[in-house]
Amino acid sequence: MHPLRRLAVFACPVLLLTVAACSTDTSREDPKPPKPAAPSAPGGLALAKAVDQLKVARENRRGYTRDAFKLWVDADHNGCDARQEVLLAEAVKKPRQGKGCKLTGGQWKSYYDGKTVNDPSKLDIDHVVPLAEAWDSGASKWSAKRREAYANDLTAERGLVAVSSGPNRAKGDKDPAEWLPPVKGAYCTYAADWVSTKLRWQLTADTAERDALRKLAAGCPKTTVAFTPAP
Repeated sequence: MHPLRRLAVFACPVLLLTVAACSTDTSREDPKPPKPAAPSAPGGLALAKAVDQLKVARENRRGYTRDAFKLWVDADHNGCDARQEVLLAEAVKKPRQGKGCKLTGGQWKSYYDGKTVNDPSKLDIDHVVPLAEAWDSGASKWSAKRREAYANDLTAERGLVAVSSGPNRAKGDKDPAEWLPPVKGAYCTYAADWVSTKLRWQLTADTAERDALRKLAAGCPKTTVAFTPAP
């Protein structure tokens, strides 16, 4: 298992995350990044205050292709790619690990729909903030290296989550103004996961998205989000 990936906590979590910098160079490594946001207080920000830290901007899908994000790399060369690492980390019953990190058996709890899944092939690894949404809100200006880091981010516990395929595919590239998990009890966790990912990667939000997050935050007074700048 990747050393930076730990077990996820699903009930109104305090999310310990980092904020990564953007770039305007799409062919080379990122130049000197903008000054990141200041660290949050030790106990984390209330979700409502975290939402207010999002920069609001119009989205732009121009030029997007999923291939701009290299998926499921084995960054630490341990034989398990990022998808497999998430499955190993989030299993509530450990799967058998075969040659090439092929996983069989095991058990997972899909928090979007509350279902228990016993077959890893029936799970998707969801980018909480979808790749297209990330592109729209800042990733179009990143280098290919930065987009690969986003697509395979195992450092943050909650940017990638293992969920059953049905709700994930219904979600597609929608933001919280357009889609929410079918289980209402997942709303607070999902909103916190979304906001923390956007803050971590300094992605913007459009007006409808920010307004939807504010409404969600009003119903989640105990949910907190903590983040620190990336090294």
